[in-house]
Amino acid sequence: MKIIDELYELYRHKLTGDEEDIDMLAFAFLEEMKREDLLKMIHDLDNQELYDLMGLYLIESLKGKFANEDFRRQHSPNISHRNIH
Repeated sequence: MKIIDELYELYRHKLTGDEEDIDMLAFAFLEEMKREDLLKMIHDLDNQELYDLMGLYLIESLKGKFANEDFRRQHSPNISHRNIH
């Protein structure tokens, strides 16, 4: 993705590249973007970039869901999950 290369070139000598710096850079970038800008970037991706993007999103989202579920199980062992509909 072109934007990755551009951000890397702009900040490679200014940041250490640790996870905190990368998070900060990514969130600062996204904060400045409009929905239409992001959709255009997605539209311009080739197939492999789109699959990679969706793959990362799915992986991270599922990790978060499972981690949240494990956290709830560890802290609420007496609560049974029932269908109350």
